[in-house]
Amino acid sequence: MNKEFPLTKKQIALFASALALNLLVFYGARLINGDMEHHDLSIALDHQVPLMPWTVFIYLGAFLFWIVNYCICIKYDKYNGRSFIIAHYIGEAVCFICFLVLPTALTRPEITGHTFADFAVRVTYMCDQPNNLFPSIHCMVSWFCWIGVRGNEHVPRWYQYFSLIFAIAICISTVTVKQHVIVDTFSGVLLAEVSYLISRQIDKRFPAADRV
Repeated sequence: MNKEFPLTKKQIALFASALALNLLVFYGARLINGDMEHHDLSIALDHQVPLMPWTVFIYLGAFLFWIVNYCICIKYDKYNGRSFIIAHYIGEAVCFICFLVLPTALTRPEITGHTFADFAVRVTYMCDQPNNLFPSIHCMVSWFCWIGVRGNEHVPRWYQYFSLIFAIAICISTVTVKQHVIVDTFSGVLLAEVSYLISRQIDKRFPAADRV
């Protein structure tokens, strides 16, 4: 990985805008759809997946993963971070629409254990209400972290593999921590892929001089 890693002011602004939009979509939708009827999209398979408290550390580790990989993806994006952030904007916009058109929620299990992992799950449940689930922003953003580094010559191959494995682990953890159901995770991954494809098509319209 190139040692000249620090982001430019423009790239820092792009990162900040991505964070701001994420918070606006997630919490803004809750203010709007709070009184609407919420739907449970769980399927039979969801009820067969056991609660695995220890996976909450993977679930929470996603936040650090996002920060690191978003910085990498913006820094080494082909179009100075623009195409990567455009994909993020598209994905967040679709999530916002879905949260309003199809509000979702789920019933989480009672945590009766007394391990540190059980405590971490309780805190997670307390801080994050089980709504605004479809598509999963947690999975979408994690998958963006993989999309942005795969095949990137500036990123070591081992870190590309790690990003794929960790993104998959995060998606699994959203179900095993009972924060999401299966359809949420797959829709989040699909949305990330489609949003990135669209962003690349949009960026082809910009002059080559704008590229890194």
